[in-house]
Amino acid sequence: MPEVSIVLVEPLYEGNVGFAARVMKNFGFTRLVLVNPCPLGDDAVMRASHARDVLDEARRMTTAEVYREFDFVVATTGEVSKSVCTPMRMPYYAPAEVREIVADIDGKVAVLFGRENWGLANEELKRANLICTIPTSEAYPILNLSHAVGILCYELANLPRGTYPLAGQVEMDSLYRHFDAFLDRIDHPDFKRENMMILLRRVFGRTKLTIREVSTLHGLMRRAEWHMEKKD
Repeated sequence: MPEVSIVLVEPLYEGNVGFAARVMKNFGFTRLVLVNPCPLGDDAVMRASHARDVLDEARRMTTAEVYREFDFVVATTGEVSKSVCTPMRMPYYAPAEVREIVADIDGKVAVLFGRENWGLANEELKRANLICTIPTSEAYPILNLSHAVGILCYELANLPRGTYPLAGQVEMDSLYRHFDAFLDRIDHPDFKRENMMILLRRVFGRTKLTIREVSTLHGLMRRAEWHMEKKD
């Protein structure tokens, strides 16, 4: 069964942190991670109500640490790309679709929520396996942070037990480094490199590679590299 953690990146208001802890516990989630949060005091405790334990046991991490530790990262955004030519915030999925994708992961899943005023920066989104957006009315599309957390927790509640181990962040980072080196080997244009690497992360994020599948991709690239070296 996926181990789901809710990650709040630089929340601005302690009341929202408290409410997020409360709605997490409503749906059975207890793993809260805070990245550089605002000071937390009485208001956060009051809003958390009977979820004080979730608040008290929240871990403090950086976004870099989140990406190193978690096997699969879902980044939420209210702003989505309109074209595949700008892949940073696409392809994107609704919360119900995210449930289907992560349901059979036997690993650690982080769901990132950004700042109340401007969400997640591109640098924070870049390494995400999956982009999620909540469909809202165009008349008033902006959700309160804790409401957004509640919607994702509702959709992810009572996930079935996982069926296979996912390739971890160490294995995936090694694969991406190999792809980056492979792009050098085939003289892939530098100006296309960043978008290519982002797209690879999105594609492999959706496919949820196993350790064996990652090994197979390494082997395929090594075989291609061997043939290219023979011709040189």
